Amino acid sequence: MDPKRVVSLFAATLAVVSVLTAGVAAAQPHTSAPQAALTDAGPFGNAGRWITDAEGRVFITSGINMVNKRAPYAPDATGFGDDDAAFLAANGFDSVRLGVIWKAIEPQPGVYDDAYLDRIKTTVETLARHGVTSLLDMHQDMFNERFQGEFAPDWAVLDDGLPAWPQLGFPANQFLQLALMRAHDHFLENSPGPGGVGLQDRFAAMWGHVAQRFSGAPGVLGYDVFNEPWAGTQWLSCFLPGGCPGATAGLTAMHHKVAAAIRAEDPSTLVFYEPFSLSASGAPMSPDTAGVKNQAISFHDYCPIAYLTKSDSGCDLFDNAVMTNADNHSAATGSGRLLTEFGATNSPDVLSGVVDRAAAHMVGWQYWAYCGCNDPTTADQKEQGLVGDPAKPTTSDNVNAQKLALLSVPHPRAVAGTPLHYGFDRATSTFRLQFTTTRAAGNGVFPAGSITTVSAPQIQYPQGYRATVIGAHVTSAPNVPELQMAADAGADEINVTITPA
Repeated sequence: MDPKRVVSLFAATLAVVSVLTAGVAAAQPHTSAPQAALTDAGPFGNAGRWITDAEGRVFITSGINMVNKRAPYAPDATGFGDDDAAFLAANGFDSVRLGVIWKAIEPQPGVYDDAYLDRIKTTVETLARHGVTSLLDMHQDMFNERFQGEFAPDWAVLDDGLPAWPQLGFPANQFLQLALMRAHDHFLENSPGPGGVGLQDRFAAMWGHVAQRFSGAPGVLGYDVFNEPWAGTQWLSCFLPGGCPGATAGLTAMHHKVAAAIRAEDPSTLVFYEPFSLSASGAPMSPDTAGVKNQAISFHDYCPIAYLTKSDSGCDLFDNAVMTNADNHSAATGSGRLLTEFGATNSPDVLSGVVDRAAAHMVGWQYWAYCGCNDPTTADQKEQGLVGDPAKPTTSDNVNAQKLALLSVPHPRAVAGTPLHYGFDRATSTFRLQFTTTRAAGNGVFPAGSITTVSAPQIQYPQGYRATVIGAHVTSAPNVPELQMAADAGADEINVTITPA
């Protein structure tokens, strides 16, 4: 071992073992918002597989989805507001995948509803005040209300005049309803719509307008271009080794058009692109990217076994395969990664299984969903929400306490270096993090004093916690829900252990 490193570790061991006790038990769920704001962390980017903040630190999020799929399509219309943002922050959630709907943004071709976008921006600002960053998610399920879904304006529905039948809801319509498949085909083919303008061209122009409105706005993690793309009439071939090349080409073209439109208005904010939704059920991930600097793959993980059996049994292999697919895609393309959907269930072992496997793969996640909120495209209204009704206080009778305890676990939030390993032992409430001080981008190391933060939710440590740190020293107050530490001089590796006091 390097002698300098030996001295550094010995000095660190003597100086920085911090015992953080004297915590006071608090009522749960917690509703204060003590964590540091992320409003100055952006713009976010990527260094290979890692999402990074403006300082180049690795940002790993534990977040949640909040989408209102009913008119007026604004999350605040459900009652989602400041108290919800405070509740999320107090329980260690640091991002929200915030749904926006094309139909609300562009009700008529080329006509944008800026009042709707201002409404979304107000929610982004509300979350940012509590240290929660927003991923703007252009949400799509089954294309339009005509097909029992949501997303596209009525004028963008080209279905060859076929009947929207059968009406069996989500997700059955995607597999059986030819009119819905043809609507997706026309979108992927950039078929001309009103005025002879291609649907993708309209969609890209709309995204450019959104980027112009949000460029430079504090608290924006990125733009998620298109939720759960569907391959239309080619969906079945997506499972084959050669995939569905025609549909993939159309999806690639769409991602490139949208990314170029965004970059024309916003030079740096992360652009997230998604593979076909069947990848969440084991199909290969499409090889395309957004084709711009600062990009990441947004992928989903829904083990089909879990939704048949309500059990995690058999999902270990499946979930790891999905996450390994994302890891491999990132390695091949240089894109960042974020697990932007999983869950939609009350099954404890399914939830803990995905969260723990995501930690093993060192990828951030966003649970589906904050609330059921009368979702028209869900298999089970009662199973998916963390909160029953955002319009009501986030007190114990309105929060699924068991789900909260499974999701609200410690995680590295901003790492001044490159993570090597982290994980939470649920049996002992012990969290461990190991990282080097080498920058994730590979351009040197972080200097002494660089700050790393770890979320340590009070729900896991109601009596306080003990933080043992080697290679850095704790700079935060005892038992705060965000542990902060500064790197010691000469440290090239830092180890963190959090245990109950």
